[in-house]
Amino acid sequence: QVQFVESGGGLVQPGGSLRLSCVASGIIFSIYPMGWYRQAPGKVLEIIASITQSGSTTYADSVKGRFTISRDNAKNTVYLQMNSLKLEDTAVYYCNRLIGGSWGQGTQVTVSS
Repeated sequence: QVQFVESGGGLVQPGGSLRLSCVASGIIFSIYPMGWYRQAPGKVLEIIASITQSGSTTYADSVKGRFTISRDNAKNTVYLQMNSLKLEDTAVYYCNRLIGGSWGQGTQVTVSS
């Protein structure tokens, strides 16, 4: 059974940082490109960062230069380092394979002063 468990969210002030983690199980993690997604209140789910099996990365314009995606295949884990957080980064954050599939519970990130 495929499972993703996200963690690391919380409440942070504008300009602050958080590091999200997502542990995968039930898949051969290393063979899949992975992505971080988020859904803000009242908005659709969007992909914000992706990483290939070999570590090549892409970012949405809204997070480019502020967020960094990385992966540790030995730990079946993908990370999202978020710096210079803005109010508009408030959302529930999820990870998943780029091919989709079942979703985890996500982790809430709230940016507020």
